[in-house]
Amino acid sequence: MKSSINTIKPILFLLLTSLYLCGTAQTPTTSGSKPALALLEIDTRNTNVDNEENPVTAIVRKELEKLDKYQVMDKYDIEYKTTTDSLKTKLCFSKICLTNLGKKLEVEKMFTGNIEVMSKQIIITFKLLDVQSNTFEKVQINEFLQIPGEIRNMIQITMNNMFGIANDATLIAKLTKKDDYENSINTPYEIQLRSDGPRIGFTIFSGAAASTLNREKNEGGYNAYPLMINFGYQFEKQYINSGNFQALVEFLPMITGLDQGLFIPSATGMLGFRNNKNGYEFALGPTLNLVKKAQFYKDSSGAEMLANSSTSTDITYSKFDSRGSFAISTSFIFAVGKTFKSGKLNIPVNCFVVPTKEGLRFGASFGFNARNRMNYNNKTE
Repeated sequence: MKSSINTIKPILFLLLTSLYLCGTAQTPTTSGSKPALALLEIDTRNTNVDNEENPVTAIVRKELEKLDKYQVMDKYDIEYKTTTDSLKTKLCFSKICLTNLGKKLEVEKMFTGNIEVMSKQIIITFKLLDVQSNTFEKVQINEFLQIPGEIRNMIQITMNNMFGIANDATLIAKLTKKDDYENSINTPYEIQLRSDGPRIGFTIFSGAAASTLNREKNEGGYNAYPLMINFGYQFEKQYINSGNFQALVEFLPMITGLDQGLFIPSATGMLGFRNNKNGYEFALGPTLNLVKKAQFYKDSSGAEMLANSSTSTDITYSKFDSRGSFAISTSFIFAVGKTFKSGKLNIPVNCFVVPTKEGLRFGASFGFNARNRMNYNNKTE
């Protein structure tokens, strides 16, 4: 009998031990759970960034919840707890106040922060307090351009930096670099990248037009080289502006040939498309030139003859010729370019081509402007 009992004892011991271990393994532990965190309020005093459209504290709370690193205490639970226990939460931003409230709310972490506007910048500071040790274990400070309408993105960027999450480098540049190409994010209250201003460049003539320029004046030419300097002024108006792109209308009056004693005025109107981010653009449209044209006809042998008032034939045609009268010459222009930027200085460089019946005209021009920027108080800077 004793032998049987002695045999059963080890078996019972092993069985009970196994049941205990299984029960322990199935019992949830708190060591792996997320720490509890409470957010009272973000200090936005003396700023215009906190409003119905952008409730700062609510945005921060949502970003904390999206992190999924903490058990973020519900705002209604905080309200109930503080009201029931008569706890004061207004303007509680100090370490002492946050630590005391954290203990009464029975949370491990307290999150706080403030947003300031100074020196035309928005400065966001976030702090994570460990209630037990009464120390700020994380502090993150980010500086942005003064763009209140982008406070959501600024909060998200700062939160990501605080917890080591990668941000969109392009978005950071738009919100922090004042002298980058203007766009609808970092300059929402002003017209975007502008290239209006003076222009100087050159035009090269080819084909029949080049031959006419080269001929002597008594032969209807101009005794000039087919390369001429031109200068003028470009006016532009943007009618679509979205994100990094804009559509615009351009008007460009110019004078060509003064370097060779000639006066050839022109007026060009173009529809353009420009990238605000890198400055590249494309434009096309009609161009009008005031030049001298003479009437010609061909005799019975096919020779070209200058027509005059006594010419009997009705079959005549006009050509670029110094012996003629002033007339409007129409053609179409295609242009591409890029605007280079240095601080507030814009330097547009453009190349163009004008196909005509009398030959191809092509050339390049450049200009400059320095635009004032409008800040949020409607003052130029």
